[in-house]
Amino acid sequence: MNTLKITFFCFFTTLFSFSQVPDIEKSALMALHNATNGAEWNTKWDVSQPVDTWHGITVEDHSVVAINLSFNNLQGTLPQELGNLTKLRSLNVGLNKIEGEIPESLANLKALTSLELFLNQFTGTIPIFIADLKNLKTLALYSNAFTGSIPLELMTLKNLEILQLGSNFLTGTIPNEMLALTKLKKLSLIDNKFEGIIPVELSDLSNLEELILSENKLTGNLPLQFSKLSNLNTLMVSDNDMDADYVTVVGDKAYIKQMLTTYNNSYVADRD
Repeated sequence: MNTLKITFFCFFTTLFSFSQVPDIEKSALMALHNATNGAEWNTKWDVSQPVDTWHGITVEDHSVVAINLSFNNLQGTLPQELGNLTKLRSLNVGLNKIEGEIPESLANLKALTSLELFLNQFTGTIPIFIADLKNLKTLALYSNAFTGSIPLELMTLKNLEILQLGSNFLTGTIPNEMLALTKLKKLSLIDNKFEGIIPVELSDLSNLEELILSENKLTGNLPLQFSKLSNLNTLMVSDNDMDADYVTVVGDKAYIKQMLTTYNNSYVADRD
């Protein structure tokens, strides 16, 4: 009988302990809950229950490693306390009503591989401190109200595969320095106020699959060197001030290659 009691005690103790996270992490989650009007979320938290039962929270080895609260009616701002979730690998609060600036404390999240803040009401410039998140693979900030230019510091994010900054109020030119993002697969800058030509340096992004630059104020032509982008299957550069009316192509690698070859031949013929 004593053995049975001990077995049950160990079982429930282990179960209980695996559901716990440090107080500082739980406090950070509660700060997020309070700062974004958790009482009105679509799917609410029962804060009397263990953290690993809370909607959108993933816990591993007693630490919060992922937050996915997208499309959950979060309203308010992101609290500075989020910077205490130092084991966090993924933060997704897209498609909500979060406003204000991105808190500087997120620079502490060195393990972060995915930062998705899309379809909210964030303002201010894109923070330079995002460049400190060297493990980032996905940065999705589209459909907000960010202003200013693309920080050159972001070009140090060598692991970045997805960069989505569309539908903001960004200005300036597309940085030549983007050639440093050698792992980039998807680049979307649609619906901003970018000017100037499309940098020929983008043709060095050999892994690029999607290039979406429509609805800006870009000029000139697509660089001839784009024909060497063998993985490119989606190309959107319409609604700019470019010299040619380029066809929008989605999911058709062969057609893009054919189109670029045709434009290139026309360009060469015009020069002759």
